[in-house]
Amino acid sequence: MSSSGGTSYLAFDLGASNGRALLGRLRDGELSMETVHRFETPLVAEGQRLYWDMEALQRHLEEGLHQALKAAPSLRSVSVDSWSVDYVPLDAQLRPLRRPYSYRDPVRARAMKRALEHVSPEQIYAVTGIQFLPFNTLYQVLADREEEPDLFERTALRLPIADYFNHRFGGRAVTDFSMASCTQLMDARKRVWSGELLAAFDLPRAGWPEIVPSGTRTGQVTGMPGAAVVTGCSHDTACAVAATPARDEAGAWAYISCGTWSLMGVERKEPLLTEEGRKAGFTNEVGLDGVIRFLKNLTGLWVLQECMRAWKEAGRSVSYDALLREAAGVPPSDGPIDLEDPRFLERGDMLGRIADWLGEHDRPVPETPPALCRLILESLAERYRRTLTTLEGLLGRRIDTIHLVGGGSRNPLLCRLTATACRRNVVAGPAEATAAGNLLVQARTMGDLPEGLSIRDVVRGSFDMRSYSPPS
Repeated sequence: MSSSGGTSYLAFDLGASNGRALLGRLRDGELSMETVHRFETPLVAEGQRLYWDMEALQRHLEEGLHQALKAAPSLRSVSVDSWSVDYVPLDAQLRPLRRPYSYRDPVRARAMKRALEHVSPEQIYAVTGIQFLPFNTLYQVLADREEEPDLFERTALRLPIADYFNHRFGGRAVTDFSMASCTQLMDARKRVWSGELLAAFDLPRAGWPEIVPSGTRTGQVTGMPGAAVVTGCSHDTACAVAATPARDEAGAWAYISCGTWSLMGVERKEPLLTEEGRKAGFTNEVGLDGVIRFLKNLTGLWVLQECMRAWKEAGRSVSYDALLREAAGVPPSDGPIDLEDPRFLERGDMLGRIADWLGEHDRPVPETPPALCRLILESLAERYRRTLTTLEGLLGRRIDTIHLVGGGSRNPLLCRLTATACRRNVVAGPAEATAAGNLLVQARTMGDLPEGLSIRDVVRGSFDMRSYSPPS
């Protein structure tokens, strides 16, 4: 118990743009959270290559643990979540062989085309149910074999980013269903590494970590015998969806987890591995308790984040909150831009990329940051509308409510535009759904949730949500 009351847990939520260490306290069925350390996720650029700086990240995690212990000396547990697909190649002594590449590394993205010439998309999707993205783990591993054959041969284990840090804290070198499902190498039905696909790509069966259920105690924090390491939902989106404050009895609902990326979908008991789903770009990822997150990966706030970075580098001081307020007063744009255009995936010169797209479509370039911000947010909302229409068609039923969680829920203009475009009620919040999910999976794993309360019950009782209705 911490000195201020409540049982304490520490969540590390690593995003591709920034990371946080959050101390959570559970008391009388209510969760409170405190950010004890915040940092930008360190990305290293060497020529055309992009790497994650794991040494710097490790230092930030150690600082987060240090700050948490000052506030709550008797932590019950620690868990790390992160984005998916990227991984650390380890040698036989479980030492890193190199820094992990970033999924935005432009060189490695070329491997998918060659892979699909060898094994058909239909065969891969029938096994994994995973959306085809050029940076999926499968294609990164194939790129390793082609570009770095010596390192490939010396790789004894590949650990996803979150699982690597859980291991460094003292947990076993494992991954969970939520993270393994995103690699495009896990069998969606059997929930094991696919022997069929490993054989088809002539990949060794060794080198893949044990897959455990989300919410597994895998060790004790080194030097802290009273604090467990929990492999929760290692994938950050799985954490966010686990903490979505939906009520099943309230009707059919969908979620949008909006941060750097937007993930829009529903929960299902079984994967939906239809050809229609494959062609529409939907993916079957595993969530807490084995639920299937049937969703589509969409661009999120990345484009706006890159614009803000460009403005800052150009010496223009642009406050995010002020930008949103001013954008709300800007007249609607002439129509959306296609944020799924591959050019918007890459880092750098986002203002120029947007100008190029608009020029190619005989559209004027917004003259001010608020006008450009409004265009980006309208484009996001329109993409949500189109995805909702496709999703309802695949499911054969109507969605009544959209739960928008994550950082995007703090953006009232985006929430209003989404409600208007989709013509659905939008429930916004919590903004810290990923961290809340991480912390509450820990609490449940440790047996600390009050009897009769689910994770979603605790979320509804702990956070304020705001509703947006479409215009009548």
